[in-house]
Amino acid sequence: MRYLSTRGDPDRKRFCEILLEGLAPDGGLYLPEAYPRVDAAELARWRGLPYHELAFEILSLYIDDIPAADLRAICARTYTAEVFGTREIAPLKPLEDGLYLLGLSNGPTLAFKDMAMQLLGNLFEYELGRRGEALNILGATSGDTGSAAEYAMRGKRGVRVFMTSPHGRMSPFQQAQMFSLQDANIHNLAIGGVFDDCQDIVKAVSNDLEFKRRYRIGTVNSINWARLLAQVVYYFSGYFQATRSGRDKVSFAVPSGNFGNICAGHVARQMGLPIDRLVLATNENDVLDEFFRTGVYRVRSGADTHETSSPSMDISKASNFERFVFDLLGRDAARTRALFGEELPRSGRFDLGRDPAFAGAAAQFGFRSGKSTHADRLATIRDAWQRLGVMVDTHTADGLKVARRFLEPGVPMVVLETALPVKFAATIVEALGREPERPAKFDGIESLPRKVVVLPADAAEVKSYIAAHCA
Repeated sequence: MRYLSTRGDPDRKRFCEILLEGLAPDGGLYLPEAYPRVDAAELARWRGLPYHELAFEILSLYIDDIPAADLRAICARTYTAEVFGTREIAPLKPLEDGLYLLGLSNGPTLAFKDMAMQLLGNLFEYELGRRGEALNILGATSGDTGSAAEYAMRGKRGVRVFMTSPHGRMSPFQQAQMFSLQDANIHNLAIGGVFDDCQDIVKAVSNDLEFKRRYRIGTVNSINWARLLAQVVYYFSGYFQATRSGRDKVSFAVPSGNFGNICAGHVARQMGLPIDRLVLATNENDVLDEFFRTGVYRVRSGADTHETSSPSMDISKASNFERFVFDLLGRDAARTRALFGEELPRSGRFDLGRDPAFAGAAAQFGFRSGKSTHADRLATIRDAWQRLGVMVDTHTADGLKVARRFLEPGVPMVVLETALPVKFAATIVEALGREPERPAKFDGIESLPRKVVVLPADAAEVKSYIAAHCA
């Protein structure tokens, strides 16, 4: 399996090269030269496999430079009941007729990001050990990626983490999860700005090839293909749990701000998983919903990015979106480069509304979209609790609200759970008048000592900090 850049870089690379690299040298994102296709016989063979075995089967289609026995052992070590709390790893819960919730928040940081990050931590440690090298991970988080990455990388040999986050814009619980970690290889950088400023810094540093090579900079954001690949697995798992045979179809509803979570569903669908619809749910920051309704992709400034009660989706530049547009345009790297490398930086928008490719996007790729507001969130949380006896977090509520618009008779709709409610307790209290349950290991986390440095939204400042701590 070889990987290419969405912007046309001529080099073709293998998995372990891009595992440690992040962005391609031309600023594009990596994708496989072609998606492997899965037929009905293979789906039948995979049905009923334990999660770690399913992960091995799917990952081995994309990874041919790690010996099969080693990859199988990494998957088995990652996806355990001890780490994820259940034997199923991602259990499916029926809510009501035709509507299901896929539990992805049973890992160490109570968010779906653990599903991929735990694997990434083990892959990094394996590959760095094999090479005898070290890696400095630079990441950006709007809330959950940061803690999932830090918990996955803490204590890992040869790895340092420098995690940027928008200063004061995460929930108190999210901040405490990250900033209370005292491990020597973990560095929290609170950036004066919004998530998109953090993401821009990560891209700016990644595009400084001399700095990136000198300090061995890698990334754990969803621009890293390995992380997105790990997320593909739970779409297959959810499908098998919601169906009885390979003839059945399923739809998925996905809360999404950075387009990483739902992009994994797009990859699964391209592989041949019988997905009917991929329903994208946004909050008030509705950049992606606007695109799927109109064909216009229009990024917002920090000042125009709303601070909402589903803060992990307070994103106005969806960094993974380039992967989908590349596929939408028939894998035309020149057009993709012109849109994301030239037109978007110049004008802050592009318009594919009249492009024939966009006209057929819903039919060819299955995407639908919708928006949820704070009032919707509260109403959905109340309804799920009072009528169904299920407490959901704010982001999952966005997915549940939009999912109901696209229910079809005979097609299960699986909503991807993104986090446990305790991570957004203030809104749960507003909706239900009661505190959500908190795992005992997180009691008093907000009062623990904190290890965090506040920096301006300036890539040069972040590079200076990295350089000073890598001496």
